[in-house]
Amino acid sequence: MTGKERYEQINIPSGLSGVIQQARQRARNQKRRKMMIWRSSSLVAACAAVMITANVPGVAKALSDVPVIGSVVKILQVGGGGERTDGVSVTTTKESDTLNINFQIDGEQITSAPSYTVDHKEGPNRLIFTFNGVRHLDYDKLEQDIKALKNVKEVYQNIILDDSAIGFVVELKDDVDYSVSEYQQPGYIQLKLSSGGVKSTQAHELFFVRSEDMEQGEALAMLAEQYSADGSSVVQTQNGKFTVVMGAFDNRADAEKHLKEFTDREDYSEPLHVDSWMSNENPQ
Repeated sequence: MTGKERYEQINIPSGLSGVIQQARQRARNQKRRKMMIWRSSSLVAACAAVMITANVPGVAKALSDVPVIGSVVKILQVGGGGERTDGVSVTTTKESDTLNINFQIDGEQITSAPSYTVDHKEGPNRLIFTFNGVRHLDYDKLEQDIKALKNVKEVYQNIILDDSAIGFVVELKDDVDYSVSEYQQPGYIQLKLSSGGVKSTQAHELFFVRSEDMEQGEALAMLAEQYSADGSSVVQTQNGKFTVVMGAFDNRADAEKHLKEFTDREDYSEPLHVDSWMSNENPQ
């Protein structure tokens, strides 16, 4: 007897057909439940992203290009995040209008970004990045990558008197929107710039309390640290030097009042004065 003949003579239990139908129905039900769970999870994730980014202008454009690698933690324009760490090395990669700031320890990319802050100021329009727990920075590569972004006007270091912290300033051109995204697994920061479609405020005169022009170095960093609680920041001047500035007042009277508070302090030593320039320009 052939194998085909033996197969044809096998007796099929009378209840087997019903069992098969029940099994098929269970499989269909399980597949349907999995699809519902997947869709619900996707909706929750989308809602979470909206909650994280609800107050960030231009966020739809930022989310439209979210990279496949890593999971988004937050998208912001000012603020901070990351986790406390030490011994981190910083490298950068650039693509189109996007800069990725990558973090490694012993050559391996870490799962979360180190502690960081991002601040935005006018006079000129600029972003101030500060990273803590960082020991090594390829600044030449960072400068090259940032300057290659078409919406960037200038970039320079922000020297910090802490060997476990680094900072740099990115000056933006007019009518540029931006977002800063933090990712995990792997951990990195993404700066995304976009021009056009952004209705910026008209350039206007601002008043500051500022120092004299100085070379980039320890003395400049010490002065910036002395007034850090007053919101000090370092700005490059039109002659290529640097100055420490505080405030961004709409009128000279408020700036003069702020200067008087500084001169009344016991630790006041470096001569400061009131100056003004346009919100999209550098001081002279």
